[in-house]
Amino acid sequence: MKRLIPLALLIATGLAACATDGRQTDAEKLAFYRGHAGEPVKDFKYFGRLNGWTPLGDGALAVWTKPSEGYLLELSGPCQDLDYATAISVTQFGGRVSAKFDDVIPLGAGTSSINIPCRIETIRSLDVKALRASQKELREAAAVEREAGKR
Repeated sequence: MKRLIPLALLIATGLAACATDGRQTDAEKLAFYRGHAGEPVKDFKYFGRLNGWTPLGDGALAVWTKPSEGYLLELSGPCQDLDYATAISVTQFGGRVSAKFDDVIPLGAGTSSINIPCRIETIRSLDVKALRASQKELREAAAVEREAGKR
């Protein structure tokens, strides 16, 4: 029951964001992902390739190692080029990415010419199934609200 209260608050926040202009702020996105993340872990398996990633402001991002496996990475400080990167690189040692030791490096045309690494402060496993279900609910609620606004 205690877990449902934060989820309901996140959904309400998401609906409020959709009601205003359809876009969530970075803080709202990060709160949404935090609501679907477990306790911090020290590391995760990584074999040199990500299935996807989502920036959540300049201090956090979600990465997927498989379609059904994702992690919330919170950084030790602002990562200046994260919002503009078209790709990222993640450092690792021995096939594992570790909190407090490894970095995220923003890459691409929108970033500075010097690739500045951003230290990973915490790693939290995402409940990808619940995350996707909540995203679907938010999209459906936004669609219903748009339809109601057209009438």
